[in-house]
Amino acid sequence: MNSVPSHKPNPIRVMLVDDHAMVRGGLRLFLSNHEDLVVVAEAGDGQEAIDLCPEVHPDVILMDIVMPGVDGPTATAQILQSHPHVQVIALTSFLEKDLVQSALGAGAISYLLKDVGADKLVEAIRAAHQGRGTLDPAAAQVLVQAAQQPPPLGQDLTPRERELLALLVEGQTNRQIAHQLSLSPGTVRIYVSEILSKLGAGNRTEAAALALQHNLVPQGEG
Repeated sequence: MNSVPSHKPNPIRVMLVDDHAMVRGGLRLFLSNHEDLVVVAEAGDGQEAIDLCPEVHPDVILMDIVMPGVDGPTATAQILQSHPHVQVIALTSFLEKDLVQSALGAGAISYLLKDVGADKLVEAIRAAHQGRGTLDPAAAQVLVQAAQQPPPLGQDLTPRERELLALLVEGQTNRQIAHQLSLSPGTVRIYVSEILSKLGAGNRTEAAALALQHNLVPQGEG
């Protein structure tokens, strides 16, 4: 009786990107213990990862975020532009809000810290290969806190309002502003009222002070 040969699925092709050789070596050694994972390349920076991608065809990339030269988010964006099927897992020691948002904004499917447990890392690689993301709980908390923070003061000012605010900081009157911007005095009053409302300022002097304090006008104005 002939036995039907079993067909094992092809292993997940993993590329390691980290500027520390010891980190890459540890990851390679650990992943070698799993039959369904194979490390196909290592890169010491983002540019090397970009160059290697078309040669080694990884399925999943473990991408460090902070590296000299081309950083992780930049490399991630460039790689995914040319190789959209690749899944990138950000693997880093950093939890700053800007880094988390930058990595995920560049297209990373997952964000994990380097102290992640071995089993969780393997699960994340397998999940990424299937198109499912994994977010470190601490990174998720950072994103929640960022979403709860109010937007920066003046973020909702239009370019025209910022232009007019800069003239306020200079101490110009409504009539002077109207002449300089070719507007009617009535229109300038409406702009000033809207600016005061958006800044939560009680008068022009307070609006000017807030503009300088929060860098809402180019330095050197006023």
